[in-house]
Amino acid sequence: AQQSKSETQLLADRAASWLFYAAVAVALLAGIVWSIYFGGVTEQVIAIVVTVLVIACPHALGLAVPLVVANTTALGAKNGILIRDRQAMETAKDLNIITFDKTGTLTRAEIGVVGIATADGVDVDEVLAVTAAVEGDSEHPIAKSIRQAAEDQQLDLPKISEFQILKGRGVQAEHDGVLVYVGGPRLLEFLEAAPPQHLTQFAQESGNKGQSVIYLVRGENVVAAFALADVIREESGTAVRALHDMNVEVAMLTGDSEDVAKAVADELGIDQTFAEVLPADKDQKVIELQKAGKSVAMVGDGVNDAPALTRADIGIAIGSGTDVAVQSAGLILVKSNPLDVVKILKLSQASYRKQTQNIWWGAGYNIIMIPLAAGILAPWGFIMPPALGAFLMSISTIIVAINAQTLKRTNLDAGL
Repeated sequence: AQQSKSETQLLADRAASWLFYAAVAVALLAGIVWSIYFGGVTEQVIAIVVTVLVIACPHALGLAVPLVVANTTALGAKNGILIRDRQAMETAKDLNIITFDKTGTLTRAEIGVVGIATADGVDVDEVLAVTAAVEGDSEHPIAKSIRQAAEDQQLDLPKISEFQILKGRGVQAEHDGVLVYVGGPRLLEFLEAAPPQHLTQFAQESGNKGQSVIYLVRGENVVAAFALADVIREESGTAVRALHDMNVEVAMLTGDSEDVAKAVADELGIDQTFAEVLPADKDQKVIELQKAGKSVAMVGDGVNDAPALTRADIGIAIGSGTDVAVQSAGLILVKSNPLDVVKILKLSQASYRKQTQNIWWGAGYNIIMIPLAAGILAPWGFIMPPALGAFLMSISTIIVAINAQTLKRTNLDAGL
C-alpha cells in the first residue's frame, strides 16, 4: 500500500511541484520589485525573499496524503481490512454495485439445518435430539450438521443402541426399544414408508429451493423431515441492507441452480442474481455490469473467482479463501466477514475526505501566506519577518498532521 500511489497522491505531488515554481517566481518578483523600491538589494529585500521561500516550503502538501494513507492502512488493519493497492481503497468511494460470490462468501460453505417439519403431535426438540443421537458416530457432513443444530439448541441427547449403517440409504439404531432410522428418500423406498402429506409438501418446497431433505422414521412412521442447505452467514443480510442504505446495489454470482440462487437472493434482498454461471464466465458478468456504466467491486474467495476479481474495478478477497484469489485482489477481508465490505466504503469515504481537507489546507495556506510574505501589506506598515514565516510554515504542517490523525477516530462499526 505504501509503495503504490493513488490519484489523490499524484495530485498532491503535482501541487507541491507547482508550489515550488510559484514560490521561486514570487520570490524573484518580490526581490525585483522591492529592490527597485529600496534602490538596491538591501537586507530588507533579502529578508522578504527568504520569507517567501521559507513560508512556501511544501511540507504540508507533501505530507497531506501520505499521513492520511498511513492512518488509513492502520485503521483498515485494525478493522480486518488489508490494503494491497491504494488505488483500490480510493476507488471504493465511487462504487455503485458490489458483486458477491455466493458459496464461501455470502454463505459459510457448510451444510446446516435450515428447516424442520414434524408429524402432528411430535415435538421438534425431541426429534432433533433423537436424530443427533443416532448420527452421533457418523463423520458424514449431514450428520455433523444435525449434531451442530442440536448443540446450538443445547439439547440433551438420549441414549441409543444397536447402531447400524444401511449402505446407500442411511443409518438405524434402537431408542426406547423402538427401531429408528435416519436417511433420505432412498431410505423411505427401502422401508416402504410414506410420510404425511404436510411432510411431503415440506420436502417438495425444500427441493425447489435446492435443499436436501432427510427423514427420521420411528418404527414404521415418518415423524420428521429436515431441510439441509449451505448456511447463509449471519452478517450477510446486515451487509446487504447497509449497502442499500449507502445507495449501492448488490449482485450475486453463483454456479448453483436458479432455484437455489433465488432462495438466497430473496432472503438477503439482493438486487441482481447471476445463476448457473460457469467458472470461466464469471469475469464476463463483471464486464457486462461495467458496460452498463457501473463501477463494480467483486468479492470472492475461490480460484474460480480470480479472473473476476482482476477484471472488476476493485477486487476484494475473503481472507480464508485461496491464495490465487488473495493475490488477485486489491483489498483483503481478514475476518471473511461480508460486513467488512461496508467498512471498506466507509473507510474510503473518510480517507478521501481527510486527504481533500489536507490538500485544500496546504494549498489555501500558501495562496494566502505567500502574498503576505511578499509584502502585499507593506503599504499598511506590515512586512512579515522570516522568523514568523518559519513559524507559520511549521504550524501548517502540524495542522495537516493533526487532521490526518483524527482519521483514527472514525468508527467504521457505526450503524452496523
